[in-house]
Amino acid sequence: MAKIKSKFVCTDCGTESPKWLGKCPGCHAWNTMVEEKETVVKTQGVGLRMVHTKEKPQSIIHIESGQEPRIETKMQELNRVLGGGVVPGSLILVGGDPGIGKSTLLLQTSHAMAAKGLKVLYISGEESVRQTRLRADRLGALTEMLFVLCETNMDHINDAIESIEPDFLVIDSIQTVYDPNVQSAPGSVAQVRECTAHFMRVAKIKGIATVLVGHVTKEGAIAGPRLLEHMVDCVLYFEGERHHTYRLLRAVKNRFGSTNEIGIFEMGEEGLREVSNPSELFLSERPLGVSGSTVVASMEGTRPVLVELQALVATTNFPSPRRMSTGIDHNRMALIIAVLEKRIGMFLQTQDAYLNVAGGVKLDEPAVDLAAAVSLASSFRDAPTKPYDVIFGEIGLTGEVRAVSRAEQRVKEAEKLGFKRVIMPEKSLKGWKPPESIEIIGVNTVAEALKAALG
Repeated sequence: MAKIKSKFVCTDCGTESPKWLGKCPGCHAWNTMVEEKETVVKTQGVGLRMVHTKEKPQSIIHIESGQEPRIETKMQELNRVLGGGVVPGSLILVGGDPGIGKSTLLLQTSHAMAAKGLKVLYISGEESVRQTRLRADRLGALTEMLFVLCETNMDHINDAIESIEPDFLVIDSIQTVYDPNVQSAPGSVAQVRECTAHFMRVAKIKGIATVLVGHVTKEGAIAGPRLLEHMVDCVLYFEGERHHTYRLLRAVKNRFGSTNEIGIFEMGEEGLREVSNPSELFLSERPLGVSGSTVVASMEGTRPVLVELQALVATTNFPSPRRMSTGIDHNRMALIIAVLEKRIGMFLQTQDAYLNVAGGVKLDEPAVDLAAAVSLASSFRDAPTKPYDVIFGEIGLTGEVRAVSRAEQRVKEAEKLGFKRVIMPEKSLKGWKPPESIEIIGVNTVAEALKAALG
């Protein structure tokens, strides 16, 4: 008889314990231990035989090197995020809020891959084949080489992979797939871990590019143990407000390209459309000649993006002023306010301060410090900023402006969109020649930047 045992597994890191614990000993998270009843079944070692390739160790200098072959899709924004296209044999994990458009994105991608003559197998565990066909009719994703299957049993999925032999495989979603040899509910830690490990072996041995759709928790992280993000080659997050039309596809891990790359799409009636110029999109509704509004040149991976930064400073009615930020780290905002108080002499202890990045973009690089400082000072003094200025630079605690990376790309993006001046760190002007059509103002301190921006 199979032996039934019970254990408690952390949903964040996968740490196992024979008894329930309030605090996980592995990742120190609270209330993440859940009970798992698992039946230990003696199998015939099918999984072990799949990974046995009979290869011998060889010297690294004798291994052939070269660029990984890639399959380019028709969606250039997706190619950018993946680092140039889909790598055969790669395992990609896509997460996002419910209803954000993950299935729409992957069905359009599957259609684009099938249109190139590749065999694509789309396995849906949440929708029937008829529902998938209705979505495909709406998106215009009807191709002979696109095969659809509604299945959640791992054994049946293996049979379909053996019969179709696809070049591109989509599992929507990994939380619905279950292995009959693991007696846990679908979506549990044990099931998700075992199923992901199986698809990883299939992708590496058969050379099938595989995409797994993962549910997210209420905190926004991909559900299941963090082990999943270590197993896969690429982790993508599909972000955006459900009530807005724009969606951001962000790479937080990529073994075949740079991380923090973003692709921007617009959701329409016929699916997702690419946005080729995100800077123009984020600045389309920017007011001119008002206080507290500046434009910052930020780098998202290898792409420069111009974003509007808005600040509002108003007298508080409470003993302690409020500090709220959207799109920028709250601690970074507190640091900038402290520098303005100490080094510039602004009395902000009786002022509420609000900082917002227009368009829903999250900026996490220090190059946005200088633009945030100018926005706060502009709102505090009620002095309008010049509408055709772009500002970027890192601020130190002594009030100095430090150099940032890729200044040349930021300036070229500002020039392309018709801006007249760039206020930037003077130390970032070394090693390249600025274009003649745009004025460059190099500054060394926050005081110099405020004088140049606000007069």
